Amino acid sequence: MIPIALNAADARYPARLRKRLRTDVLPQLSALGNLDLLALSKTALFCSTRCPGRAILAVYDQATRWRDAGRCIISGFHSPVEKECLRILLRGSQPVIICPARSLEKLRLAVDWQNPLTDGRLLILSCFTRGNHRVTTSLAIRRNEFVAALADEVWFAHIVPGGKMQRLAHKIAAQD
Repeated sequence: MIPIALNAADARYPARLRKRLRTDVLPQLSALGNLDLLALSKTALFCSTRCPGRAILAVYDQATRWRDAGRCIISGFHSPVEKECLRILLRGSQPVIICPARSLEKLRLAVDWQNPLTDGRLLILSCFTRGNHRVTTSLAIRRNEFVAALADEVWFAHIVPGGKMQRLAHKIAAQD
């Protein structure tokens, strides 16, 4: 499957990005899947890589509630907890937007993404251009800011004090 290039002048380009990123508007996005999902109300899911057991159970329960309610969830689905939430969400019929911290060029689609993609309830969206094939810390930080900018609401499953998620939460709070 070949990614679709979505430039800032395209009518399907998310207006929310223009509004929230202002001078940092991304000139082009890459997408695989249903672009109509961008028009839906979205909840961003974030979780620190290190997460205590009590928080893990709570976020799995929350993911199940979102799935059952049909809520569109957007995330990088990169941390272990986020990955498990993605598995929970993909068992439902609600829309999901996955934003990898890399370009879509040479991206291998996971087997469990195939049916949701075919059914039109999955969008894989990247703010990175060609050549960014490997996830790095700096790409993950930029991706998380991108996900937060697209979301109507942001939900942190767990934040490690002094970690990257805490810095992201502070940045989001300062923008509102």
